[in-house]
Amino acid sequence: MGDEYLLARMMRSKAGWGQADLERLYLSFGFDKREGGKHSVYVHPADPRQLRATVARHTSLPTGYVQTAIRLIRLLKEIQSESDP
Repeated sequence: MGDEYLLARMMRSKAGWGQADLERLYLSFGFDKREGGKHSVYVHPADPRQLRATVARHTSLPTGYVQTAIRLIRLLKEIQSESDP
């Protein structure tokens, strides 16, 4: 499940990541991608209202995008662990 190595690297250092890195991370954890105007939108089917992120199409992104990705994947893991018997 998911690219745990990439997630761990992002947790250690939140700077210097780009749109392609976040795409790889989100898709590896089962998020669906939709293209918007200047952004990509990632939504997870487990909870489309809470597990939603918008990522600008830039080579280098502010750390807030990575912080959001980490928070959403932690939330996803919580949701999945609650649903497992």
